[in-house]
Amino acid sequence: MSDSAVRARLESVAGYLPSEESRLGYLFWLSRPRFWLYLGGPVIVGAAYAADSVADLFSPLAILLLAYFTIPANVFLYGVNDAFDADVDEANPKKDEREVRYRGDRWIAAVVVASGVLGGLFALGLPRAATLVLALWFFLAVEYSAPPLRFKTTPLLDSVSNGLYILPGVIAFTAVAGELPPLAAIVAGWLWTMGMHTFSAIPDIEPDREAGIRTTATVLGERRTYYYCAGCWLAAAVAFATVHVLFGALLLLYPVLVFGIAFSRIDVDDAYWWYPAINTLIGMTMTIGGLWILVYGG
Repeated sequence: MSDSAVRARLESVAGYLPSEESRLGYLFWLSRPRFWLYLGGPVIVGAAYAADSVADLFSPLAILLLAYFTIPANVFLYGVNDAFDADVDEANPKKDEREVRYRGDRWIAAVVVASGVLGGLFALGLPRAATLVLALWFFLAVEYSAPPLRFKTTPLLDSVSNGLYILPGVIAFTAVAGELPPLAAIVAGWLWTMGMHTFSAIPDIEPDREAGIRTTATVLGERRTYYYCAGCWLAAAVAFATVHVLFGALLLLYPVLVFGIAFSRIDVDDAYWWYPAINTLIGMTMTIGGLWILVYGG
């Protein structure tokens, strides 16, 4: 069954999910609900390891950060992305089944801008270091898709700029702990996002080539992109192992999986959609570790 058929069936169950035909429903699908935890999840992990008490986990600032990076930040990030990719997305098959094409009406544009403004208000209550990281997040979130830099069309920079996905965790850790997390953890998370982004670009290789877009994946080709992703994830595992050996062990799952996909008959277009669940399980495991330390010590 196609993803669009699944969506239609779910929508028919007492209106459980909104239809993309309505403005609210369109914003829901534009925000990529499958990927909400890609920004919101790092907030949970960061707060779990920064907290000195259970009360820290439920501080107003931590809760507001989680709320913002789970939905409004995704509306902003993907709204900017879709606005500047509208022409390219006309030939992208993902927009037919799993995502929506940008409509471009003023109301939608206003909500996307407002989502950005809402995030900017955190600068009023964050420590200085966290405010600088927030500014970096906004810079990368915009310039990944928008001119003049449009990182997504520059091989390697498209991969490196996706470190933006780990930054909400850095912001949350800093907001709760009052200081930045260990540098090795930031580097490890950044390398993980580089691998994840480039892996996600594999299904887009042909549509991007047809549209004349150059990315790390289009330059390397499918086979070498697998090796690039594995290299990023192996480096992330090594960096995480310097923070805690169990983190490194968890991250080894990614290069194992990518080689399994590369040397099997598994269609990468299908495998790509497994990763929201895989990443959620890995993040949940890390969070449980942080909560264990918080409650029981160790």
